[in-house]
Amino acid sequence: MTDGYQIQLEDVFEGPMDLLLHLIKKNEVDIYDIPIALITRQYLGYLEWMKAMNIEFAGDFIVMAATLAQIKSRMLLPAYDGQEEDDEDPRNAISRPLIEYLQMKNAAQQLANRDLLGDKIFVRSPSPQTSAFAIEEKEIHVGLFELIDAFRKILDDVSGEHRVDLHTERISVKERINEIIDILEKKGSVAFEELFVERRHRADIIVTFLAVLEMVKLSLLRITQHVQTGVIRMFYQ
Repeated sequence: MTDGYQIQLEDVFEGPMDLLLHLIKKNEVDIYDIPIALITRQYLGYLEWMKAMNIEFAGDFIVMAATLAQIKSRMLLPAYDGQEEDDEDPRNAISRPLIEYLQMKNAAQQLANRDLLGDKIFVRSPSPQTSAFAIEEKEIHVGLFELIDAFRKILDDVSGEHRVDLHTERISVKERINEIIDILEKKGSVAFEELFVERRHRADIIVTFLAVLEMVKLSLLRITQHVQTGVIRMFYQ
């Protein structure tokens, strides 16, 4: 069903560092004490899933997978006599770049959240007192991998009798994009799960997800997640 239609991951959201950060956050582990075997297994699982969905990813993801596998191998090697106890932790090869990437990403996000006055000129951020009232209703940007998690839950709920042949195309991605645009033009915004309520066939569900990714690629959607409820909402822009 998805043959002939592919989403280029680098044109949509994020890269291998973002996937690692997502897994660290999801598993609630310390970035300085990464359970490398668990993270490597889950990382490879995401790549296999995206490949099955015809979501193409850049070679950087493969390089990261090889790096994780190498670190895992080094950690499995037995210590030999005379080995220095203070030898560097192999996981530092990934934790250090992750921390640097996270710092740069946070800095970029802070700049992006400021009002732009002119070229490279930003206003000062509001004080905590002036913005405290908005905390309860705070929404955060949703990345690709949060979206994938939400979609996989929906896909897992599809009953066995609806698991149709994936090569039987019921609706095209382009047609589904037009349908989603019509929905958003009428409602202004829609919860992610709402797009799948009336489409319980597995093939239609996958096409809907690919349509959402394509719309993000074309900058047609803004996707946020409510901090308290976890509800993912999409806005037409």
